[in-house]
Amino acid sequence: MKNLLPLGVIALFCSCEPKESDTPIPDPTISISNIAPFEGDVNANFSFKVTLSRATDKTVTVDFATMDGTAGAGTDYIAKTGTITFSPQTTEKSIEITIVGDTIKELDETFSVELSKPTNASIGTAIGSATIRNDDTYVFVPSDGYVTPDTYTGYTQLFQDEFNGTQIDTSIWGYNIGTGSGGWGNNELQYYTSRPENVYLNNGKLVIQAKKESYNGSAYTSARLLTQNKRTFTFGRVDIRAKLPVAKGLWPALWSLGSKITQTGWPACGEMDIMELVGTNPNQVHGTLHWGATPALHQSYGTFTRLATGDFSDKFHVFSMIWEADKVEILMDDISYYKMDRTRVGNAAYPFNEPIFLIMNVAVGGDWPGSPTAATTFPQQMLVDYVRVFKKI
Repeated sequence: MKNLLPLGVIALFCSCEPKESDTPIPDPTISISNIAPFEGDVNANFSFKVTLSRATDKTVTVDFATMDGTAGAGTDYIAKTGTITFSPQTTEKSIEITIVGDTIKELDETFSVELSKPTNASIGTAIGSATIRNDDTYVFVPSDGYVTPDTYTGYTQLFQDEFNGTQIDTSIWGYNIGTGSGGWGNNELQYYTSRPENVYLNNGKLVIQAKKESYNGSAYTSARLLTQNKRTFTFGRVDIRAKLPVAKGLWPALWSLGSKITQTGWPACGEMDIMELVGTNPNQVHGTLHWGATPALHQSYGTFTRLATGDFSDKFHVFSMIWEADKVEILMDDISYYKMDRTRVGNAAYPFNEPIFLIMNVAVGGDWPGSPTAATTFPQQMLVDYVRVFKKI
C-alpha cells in the first residue's frame, strides 16, 4: 500500500513561483549631465559626464551628437558626434567638447549634446545642456558716425570725459539709485544701480546697459549718471557723442536739470533735454525745455529731428546744446533743429540762466515710451564715446 500525503502537505514541497535567479534583470539606463563652463579667452575642453544607472556584464554603447542652441557650432563650440562604449562593469564615461574662447562681451549662450541608439541599455536623460557663461568685458563697437572737434574758436573747455580709463571717473559722475518717486515721476519700470552689470567702461566707451532681471522688486535694471554736486556750469556748449538703443519700451536720454532742484523742485529748477528717443520711433530724437513754478503749472516746448535713412542704433551721432543767456539751441550732428529764447515762457519765471548739471540714462517703460513687449530683447545698451563741455572765452 502506497504511503500517500495529504494534498496540502504536497503543496508545501511544490512552489509554483519562479526563483529569483529566473527573474529578468532590466537593462541599465544611460544619462548625461548638464555643464555651465566659463567661456575663457582661448579654446578649452569641457566634459559632459555620461553614466550608467548600474554596472552590467554586457558591453553598452550609445551614440551622441551636439546640437545648436543660442550658441553656434564653429563659432562658440566645436561640433562633435560619436559613440561611447562602456566595457563590462564600467559605469561612467565623458564626452569632451571644445568651447571656443574669445574676449568679446556677449550674452550667455547654450547648446546641447543628445544621446541616441543605445545597445544593452535604455536612455534615462537623453539631453545634456551646456550654458557657456560669458566672462569678458570687451564689446566690439564700430566707431563710425559723426564726430565733432575737441576745440572751438572762442571757447575754452570746462571739462570732458573721453571714457578711456578702466574705471568711471567719480570726480565727474555720480549715480541715481533705485526707482525714484513714482518711477522717477514717469511710471518707469527700471531700478537704477551703479553695478558693473548696468554701467561700465569698454574700449573707450561708456556703456549704460538696461537688463531684464528681477532686482529689488523691479523687473528691469539700468543706470542713470549725473554730474550733480561734481560738475555744474552756466552757459556754454555741450557735445555728447552716443549710439542709442531703439527697441520698444526703451527711453534713452541726455539731458540736464537746474542745480536749484533741491531748493525749488521740478519743474521750477528748469529741465533742458538735449536728446530723448522713444524706442518706437528709432530714427527720431527730441529736444525739449521744461519749466513752471509747480508740477501743476508745468509747461514745455520741444521739437524733433529725423534721420533720412537708418536709425540711431546704426552708428554714433553727436547731440549738442549751445546755451547762452536767455536762449538755447539744440543740434544733432551740428545741424540746428531747435531754438528757444526767453520770450517763449511768457510771464512765467525763466529758470534757464542758472547753473545746471548733466544726466545720462536709459529708462525702461514709462508714460511716454510704454512698456517693453515680448519682441523687446535685452540687454539694451547706450554707448557714449565722449562728453565735452565748453565755455565762451
